[in-house]
Amino acid sequence: MSLYALTRDRGEAIYIQIARLLEQDIARQYSPGDGLPAEAELAARFGVNRHTLRRAVDELVEAGLVERRHGRGVFVIDTQLDYQLNAGTRFTETLSAQGFTTETKILRKQKIPASERVAERLGLASGAPLIWIETQRIAAERPLCVISHFVSAERFPELFEHYTGGSLHAYLEQAYGCVLRRTESLVTSVLPQGDDARLLGMPQNQPVLRVKSVNVDDRAATPVEYAITRFRADRIQLRINP
Repeated sequence: MSLYALTRDRGEAIYIQIARLLEQDIARQYSPGDGLPAEAELAARFGVNRHTLRRAVDELVEAGLVERRHGRGVFVIDTQLDYQLNAGTRFTETLSAQGFTTETKILRKQKIPASERVAERLGLASGAPLIWIETQRIAAERPLCVISHFVSAERFPELFEHYTGGSLHAYLEQAYGCVLRRTESLVTSVLPQGDDARLLGMPQNQPVLRVKSVNVDDRAATPVEYAITRFRADRIQLRINP
C-alpha cells in the first residue's frame, strides 16, 4: 500500500507525481549531501515498481536536485547560488538581495612586500608595502569562498588597524571615499591549495572556481585592490555581466 496520495485517473503520469512529492520531501527534510532511501524502499513507499521509481528520480536528476553515485545511491546536490560578477559586485549586497544571510570572517591580516605579479596588477613598484587580508565569506551559514585581498599600505595607512570585518569595499568607501569598480576578472577551475579545502568544508580533490580581479577607484580609474577569490564550485553559479 502506498504511503503517499497518488492520483491515477487525472492524466498526470505517476512518475511525475512521485518526482514532485520527492522534491517536497527534499525541501523539508534533507540537507545537501544527504542520501535518499534505497530504491526498493522508495518503491514500496509509493506502491510502484522500481522502473516507475527510477523515472521519477530521473526527473530530479535532470532538474539538478539530486545525483546518482555509482554503487552508493542517490544524493541531494548542494544548492547553487547565483552570483553576479560585474563592475560593481559586492558580496553582501548581491547575496542579501537573494534572501541569504551572509558573514565575513577575517582569517589573517599581514603587512607584506608586493611580489612582482601583484605589484604589476596594482601599478606599484615591486616590493612596495602591501596589506594582505584573507577573508572567509559565509552564505546561508555555510562557507562559500575564501578571498585574498591586496591593497597599498601607503595609500590606506589606517586600514590595517581599523578594518575589523564586513565588506572591505564598504569600509574603503566610508573611510576614504573610494568607490571600487571591477575592471578585470579571470576565472579558472583549479584544485584547492593550502588550507582552502578545510576552510570551504570540501574535499581536497574537488575543484574550486578561482577568480582573479582588479578593482579600481571609480573616480581616477587607478588600481586599488587585487583580489583572488576561491569559490566552492558546487555551490556557485557565476553570472558574468558586462
